[in-house]
Amino acid sequence: MDDLFRGVRAHGSLFGSSALSPPFSLHFVDGAPLTLCTVLSGGGWIVPERGAPEPLRAYDTVVVRGPETFTFVDEIGTAAEPVAYGEYCAAPELGGTRYRRGWRDDGEGPTTLIVGAYPAGGEVSRPLLDALPAVLRVGGGGTGDAVLDHLAAEVATDTPGQQVVLDRLLDWMLVCTLREWFDRPGGEPPAWWSAQRDPVAGPALRLLHDEPAAPWTVAALAARAGVSRSTLAKRFAELVGEPPLTYLTRRRMALAADLLAERPDATVAEVARAVGYADPFGFSAAFKRVRGVTPSEFRHGPPERTSAQVLSDRQQEGIVKV
Repeated sequence: MDDLFRGVRAHGSLFGSSALSPPFSLHFVDGAPLTLCTVLSGGGWIVPERGAPEPLRAYDTVVVRGPETFTFVDEIGTAAEPVAYGEYCAAPELGGTRYRRGWRDDGEGPTTLIVGAYPAGGEVSRPLLDALPAVLRVGGGGTGDAVLDHLAAEVATDTPGQQVVLDRLLDWMLVCTLREWFDRPGGEPPAWWSAQRDPVAGPALRLLHDEPAAPWTVAALAARAGVSRSTLAKRFAELVGEPPLTYLTRRRMALAADLLAERPDATVAEVARAVGYADPFGFSAAFKRVRGVTPSEFRHGPPERTSAQVLSDRQQEGIVKV
């Protein structure tokens, strides 16, 4: 969980609040990968571009996964004209302009909305994003309530270092929200969420994430986890849904994809060594098996299909190798 969140940390997030009087309709057009919405008082409805509307009452939190846009309204079918909110979209009707550093529209309405938009991306965080529905809602009364009080106080000020504080508070709020979402009664959390708590698969998962470049074998991983090779192989596959070394290959290729995108000056050999391959040719072959293209081709334009989709196809063909 910690490792997946490293790719989804807020940095220069769009963050702000509005005090709204009904009727109101705010159309958020950023299409950000993740947008977190909550209200401190009053309420309304989150209406996604696709899917069912979600109620938003005091201290409830809704997370919307992009790139679809969404609207926050006082009532379904409100007659209010939508006000577009984007990265630098003005909202003169509400008395303010949305800025990257944080925005505040000081009205006198009963509903106070707080919004934070994540500029998230990268392949490392893909399993986390893929585990989320288009819209998820967590009711108030949980661990996130204390964070909201801090958010409200910070958004209401204009002090040095505000953006850093807002980013970290948004990270805190998102973690609290997703914890409650994955642990909700009757929920269906992703396999890695449940597996990380298992006494056998959990330690192995942490080792693969902490030391992805290590020369792992199933025997070495089992020894470090303190179990037999057969026990680890069976338990890991049951809970995670794939063998340990297949998971490691996919993990390494996700790290490599992000390095290729983030470090255009790094050679393929340097990226290969960073993810545990001494031979750049072996790394390139493994990358193409998982991603469907060579590292150089990926750098000039990755395919639209995700690595998970490509890997699934290769597994069905029986040609995935470590």
